[in-house]
Amino acid sequence: MMNDVKNVNELSHPYATLEEFGVIEHKFLKNLWKVVSKILIVLAIIMLYLPIIVIAIQSFNASDSTTEFTGFTLNNYATMFAKRSLNDSIVNTLKTSLIATAVATVVGTFIGIGAHYLSPKMKSHLMFLNNIPLLNADIVTGVSLMLIFSLFLPINKHIFGFWTILIAHIYFILPYIILSVIPKMKEIDPNMLDAALDLGIRPVKALRKVIIPAIKGGIFSGMILAFTISFEDFVVGYFTTGNGYNTLSIWIYSSIGKKSLNPAVYAFSTLVTFIMIASIVLYNFIRRKKEDE
Repeated sequence: MMNDVKNVNELSHPYATLEEFGVIEHKFLKNLWKVVSKILIVLAIIMLYLPIIVIAIQSFNASDSTTEFTGFTLNNYATMFAKRSLNDSIVNTLKTSLIATAVATVVGTFIGIGAHYLSPKMKSHLMFLNNIPLLNADIVTGVSLMLIFSLFLPINKHIFGFWTILIAHIYFILPYIILSVIPKMKEIDPNMLDAALDLGIRPVKALRKVIIPAIKGGIFSGMILAFTISFEDFVVGYFTTGNGYNTLSIWIYSSIGKKSLNPAVYAFSTLVTFIMIASIVLYNFIRRKKEDE
C-alpha cells in the first residue's frame, strides 16, 4: 500500500524542482529590481516631460522672470503675436517648414518609388547616399552647406536668407521621406502597376491612381516626421540663414543673452505642444473607430 502511494506521488511530480538542483531563488533581489525598475521609469518620464511642464507653467506666469511665479495670467496667450520680431520668426518657421516639407514629400515619393524598381546593386548605392545626411552630424551638414552657398557670394552678395535655409531644409529632410516610402513599396503587390498598364491606363495615371494610394500611409508618416524635424531645426538653419531671416529657434537663441525671453515664447511653445498632443489623440481615436467598424 505504501509503495502504491509513493508511486502515485512520483507520477504527480515527474520533474525535479529548481531547489533540488541547488538553484537558490533570490526573492529579495527580484523584489528590489522591481522597485528599482519602477523608479527608473518614473525618473525617465520626469526627465522627458518636466521641461514641457515647466514651460507650460511659465506660460501662465504674470512675471517676465523665470525664477518666480507672481500670479496666474492669460495675457501671454493674448499677446502671443504682438511682438513683431517673434511674430516674424514664427511666420518664417512655418513658411520654411511647410514649403520644405511639401517639396521634399513630392520629390522623396518619386525617388522612393523609382528606387523600388532599381536593381539590387543600384538600390544599395542609392540607399548609401540617402543615409549619409541622416548619419552626418548636424553641425557638419550646416557648415558644409554654408561653404557651398558661399561659393555663390560673388554672384549675389545677399544669397543667404530664405532660399538658402529652404534648400538646406529640403536637403536634410528628404531622406526621411524616402525611407518612409520604400518599405511601403515592398508591401504592395508587385504586379499592381503592370495590371493597371495592361488595362490601358497611362503610366502617370497608374502611378497617381494605383501606386500612390497604396503607399499613402508611408507618405503621410514621412511627411509628418519631415515637418517636425524641419520645424525644430536650429543648427543647420543657423549656418545657412542670413539677412535678418530668423526662424523661431534662431530667434530664441539670439534672445538668450538678454535678461529673459519674452513670455509669449512660452505660450507659443505650450500651444504647439497642445496641438501635437490633440492631433495624436484624434488620430488614435479615428484609427480605433475604423478598426471597430
